[in-house]
Amino acid sequence: MFDRPTLQVLADRIRGDILTRMNADDVLRRSDAEVYARVEALAMHTLYGYVDWIKDQLFADTCSESMLERHATFWKVPRKVAAAATGNATFSTAIGATIPAGTLLRALDGVEYETTASATAVSASTVVAVEAVSAGAAGNRASGQNLLLVQPIDGVQTTVVCGDLSGGADVEAVSAWRARILAAMRKPPAGGTENDYVQWALEVPGVTRAWAYALEMGLGTVVVRFVRDDDVSLIPDAGEVAAVQAYIDALRPITADVTVVAPTASPVNFTISITPDTAEVRAAVQAELEDLLLRESEPGGTLLLSHIREAVSLAAGETDSEVTVPAADVVKTTGQIATMGTITWV
Repeated sequence: MFDRPTLQVLADRIRGDILTRMNADDVLRRSDAEVYARVEALAMHTLYGYVDWIKDQLFADTCSESMLERHATFWKVPRKVAAAATGNATFSTAIGATIPAGTLLRALDGVEYETTASATAVSASTVVAVEAVSAGAAGNRASGQNLLLVQPIDGVQTTVVCGDLSGGADVEAVSAWRARILAAMRKPPAGGTENDYVQWALEVPGVTRAWAYALEMGLGTVVVRFVRDDDVSLIPDAGEVAAVQAYIDALRPITADVTVVAPTASPVNFTISITPDTAEVRAAVQAELEDLLLRESEPGGTLLLSHIREAVSLAAGETDSEVTVPAADVVKTTGQIATMGTITWV
């Protein structure tokens, strides 16, 4: 095992080597030899540091971000790039008004969108496809929110109502990218195994967890479900499902009948008493339960009551607690995934 010596150890070693080659009366307290020992030790300490760094770069689980790119290239696991949110927006229009492609819209939080096609109004309401100008999760927006025209257009009202704007995703976090590389190293692609479908789904921007189920719809079938934990709703919409379906269709074995579907959210409600019952402890308990669901919930899976109780007990500041709801393991049916419900404090 490589054990990097400290700077002081190196200085002592070099000084000892010098002293063994000199008579005791040749050494002065402030001699040049003492200075040489310290300078050389500093240079060697730097070299040892470089060797230590090189050792870390050899392995995907310890290497730096720049070297992770090399490991990713070798294992064919490219980093997921940022994706722009897309959807529709409804304009209030006079008949005959034209909305050009590239028309800029701005949300109240400053996020900008542009129309991706031109449209000529044939009624008082015109729906046009839009896309976020900048890629990223910030572009995702719930239906019904208002956008404003950056520049006025004749016959078009300034306020625009957006539909669901989804599909936006930030560039993949280094930790998530590293985890996918390590997964590929442990379970290399094998021409259509269950793990292959999971890894293919995870390669789509915004997808954070995925599961594959063989034979769920009969012989030769594979059902893939996935979630997007970083979005407002972790349950993907139709467009996001279609994107994963198209991506997997381009990679799957030609004989496989693959269906990508969204799981069904099944909220889990909790009734909990805690000591001390403070806002801080309540927040900590909720955070621990959300983390538990992130780690252990899956479509058709079981959430163990013992793990729920453990999560509550792990909350910072908690000294005693009791979970009365749920009263047993939470078992979900095919396609259902446990999500965070409401907490009733008693």
